[in-house]
Amino acid sequence: MSAEAGTAPFIVTALLPPELARWATDLRTAHFPPERNFLKAHVTLFHALPYFCGDEARAALAQETAEHVPVEAELAGLMSLGGGTALKLSSPAMLDLRDRLAGRFHGLLTAQDSHRPRLHVTIQNKVTAKEAKALQAELAPQITPLRFRFSGLGLYIYRGGPWDHVRDYPFRGRPVAFRG
Repeated sequence: MSAEAGTAPFIVTALLPPELARWATDLRTAHFPPERNFLKAHVTLFHALPYFCGDEARAALAQETAEHVPVEAELAGLMSLGGGTALKLSSPAMLDLRDRLAGRFHGLLTAQDSHRPRLHVTIQNKVTAKEAKALQAELAPQITPLRFRFSGLGLYIYRGGPWDHVRDYPFRGRPVAFRG
């Protein structure tokens, strides 16, 4: 068990490249209800790994990031959250990596974490559907497809408000050279 976590769950994120993260955080700051906006833009892979999985989470993230190069992804447009708006992301490779991690924690995942996520960055939440649709109409012409690479994985502890940062795990793997 990780002493730093107590009984608070761990959150795992996919790390956006710095420029995209700043832009998405600016959108979030502009459109997320300020009384609920404790976080920078993020891509959640797991919402609540059990507190007693801290050492295993660290080992799993370290192993995955040591073996892999930055993971290709695409900003694919906007996503409606009903009462909110998100940037829709596409990354089969990140979902495969997440599936491997989920396999390591099989039987310990919450119902929410047991399902493959729709990758996204929430920029607005907890608003009326009318407000969300208005923002989507406003932003739609500005959001164009963009290819990028996730730079690593992040580990946090959830204590009800802002997340406590534990560590970032940058991808450090090397591409395999073609030998022909």
